[in-house]
This record gives sequence, structure tokens and C-alpha cells, in this order.
Amino acid sequence: MSKTFTIFKREFRSYFLSMSAYVFIGFYLLIIGYFFSSFVLSTRLAELRPIINNMAIIFIFVSPLLTMRLWAEEKKGGTDQLLLTAPARISSLVLGKFFASLAVFVVILVITLEFPITLGIFGSPDLGPIFTGYLGLLLLGAACIAVGNFASSLTENQIIAGVISFGLLLLFWVFSWADEFLPRWIGTFLSNLSILTHYFDFTKGIIDLGHVVYYLSFIFFWLFLTGLNLERKRWS
Repeated sequence: MSKTFTIFKREFRSYFLSMSAYVFIGFYLLIIGYFFSSFVLSTRLAELRPIINNMAIIFIFVSPLLTMRLWAEEKKGGTDQLLLTAPARISSLVLGKFFASLAVFVVILVITLEFPITLGIFGSPDLGPIFTGYLGLLLLGAACIAVGNFASSLTENQIIAGVISFGLLLLFWVFSWADEFLPRWIGTFLSNLSILTHYFDFTKGIIDLGHVVYYLSFIFFWLFLTGLNLERKRWS
């Protein structure tokens, strides 16, 4: 556990030392802030569900910018060999980097709490769906970061890592429409694999254990693949 925390601190610090976290957080908040202000001004509703939905969809698009450097930068600089030969388990390396990226996303979520606070000052929003919506955002964000972690472990080129991550996430988004144009059993199966199919109930105030298990399994699967890829390289 101490090795994981060491990697976490190293990676989390590097985000802010390199300015990448500031740029990413600022870019994301600028987009979400625009949606929030335009929605509230146009509708005069104390409703956050459309904003939380937009936060999820936008993060699917921009999360590769957050994760593409995780392993690709290490490979390009040659420091990956130092990590892989260090007296630490591969799982500690993978989890340390994963939680560092997730912590940056948590920082964003904490900052966006100003949205429900603002609505609470000027209106009476339903806090239940807001709480569950943020829980869904955290799980979906973690799922996106796990995919990006894997994509970054495949190459030393950050742009390629970002493209691979975006392609995989786009695929798991498109799966949500599969039941509309494919035979029912295939469409239902693919739709159940989508990262968005399991998300929207959270914004309705529903915490379904099946959705939570899906996201945790999805995260574990991609982190496991990342570990396998790194383990192969450790012994190659």
C-alpha cells in the first residue's frame, strides 16, 4: 500500500508541476460553467440533472487529455524501465497512477459543487438526485480513466495513446444505441456494456447495485489489462 501511495504522490504532484492539471481543469470547468449559466439563465429552474449529464458526456471526450501521459511519458523518457524494475508490484504502479488521475477529477467535482450550492441559495433543488448524480459521475470518470490508463500503456506517443483511449470510450458510448438498430438480443447485450447505459439512473436519484458492480468490474478489467501489458514488458 505504501508503494501505491508513493506512486500516487509522485504522479499527482507531476500533474500540477507541469501545468497540465491546471489547463485540463480550467478547460473542463469553462465548458461546464457555460452550460450551467446558459441553462439556469434560460430556464430559471433549480435543476442540475442536465448539467450533470453534460459533465459526464464531456468528460468522455476530454478524459484522454488527462490520461494519455500516464505511461506514454514514462516510456518516451525511459523512466518506465526504472519503475518496472523497482521493488514494487505492478498493481501498485497501476493503482498509483490511476488514483492520481482520479484525484484530479475529484478536484473538478469538488469545484463544481458551487453549482448545487448556487441553486440552493436561489432555489430549492432536489438534493437526492444531485448526490447520486455525483456518485455516478465519479464511477463513470473512474471508468474513463481506467481505459485511458490502459491506452497509455500501449505506446510512448501521447497523441496515439489519446486517440486509442478516445476510440475505446467512443465505442462504449455508441454501444448504448445498439438496441435501436441491431437484433434485440445482440442490441441488449451491447447496450448493457455501454458506460452511459448504467449512468443515467444515478441522475434520477436511483442507486442500482447492478450499475455499481458494472462500473467496478469495468474499472478492474481495464486496470487488469494494463497490469498484464506492463508485466509482459517487465519480462521482455
